[in-house]
Amino acid sequence: MNQLQKLKQELLKLADTKRAESSTRFFKTGKGEYSEGDVFIGIRVPVLREVAKEFKDMNRKSVEKLLKNEIHEYRFIALIILTIQFNEGNKEEKKEITKFYLEHTRQINNWDLVDISAPQILGTYLLTKNKAILQKLVVSKLLWERRIAIVSSHAFIKKGIFDVTITLAEKLLNDKEDLMHKATGWMLREMGKRNKKTLVQFLDKYSKVMPRTMLRYSIEHFSQEERKHYMKK
Repeated sequence: MNQLQKLKQELLKLADTKRAESSTRFFKTGKGEYSEGDVFIGIRVPVLREVAKEFKDMNRKSVEKLLKNEIHEYRFIALIILTIQFNEGNKEEKKEITKFYLEHTRQINNWDLVDISAPQILGTYLLTKNKAILQKLVVSKLLWERRIAIVSSHAFIKKGIFDVTITLAEKLLNDKEDLMHKATGWMLREMGKRNKKTLVQFLDKYSKVMPRTMLRYSIEHFSQEERKHYMKK
């Protein structure tokens, strides 16, 4: 039995029908919803992370097969394995993993898959590289590529670099998807935690035209008075 077969067998043993049903509702898998057709087998995230450690040396072809699988948890664990390999890899390995990641954005097709991988892989890799790819992704027709772009900027925020997030957020002010409003507001909030002045400058400029969800998420850590001030605008 190869590694891929062994991993799949282990995951199927951990499957929980009730949790799978709950996840199906939570992740909006119904017709016309953002996660239409996604399949869940019901495994908790901490469990998936622990299992991933056991298979962190899985070869790229096997990881790719997991990423292309219809089962959500298979794609999730594939991205965790990639993240571990990225963190432990040398300069050339990090480059190869990032290239692989960008070649498979269509398989990174739910908000949790984006959020557990984009900052850790793409964002971290781009800290010392040209960031033009983010400008391309942020205007993609594919929702998940746009989310990858803005959430990747979390890696920059953690380093005290805010211009990337601001530029991307400006391009997302007119996005039609609520998931993007939440993601952008989240990144703005994270930026504000580290530099409130920068967030206030952004809000003073754009609060009147920002989607309400984006605005609400961005000011969650403000005082009640401050929140009222911006929401009234």
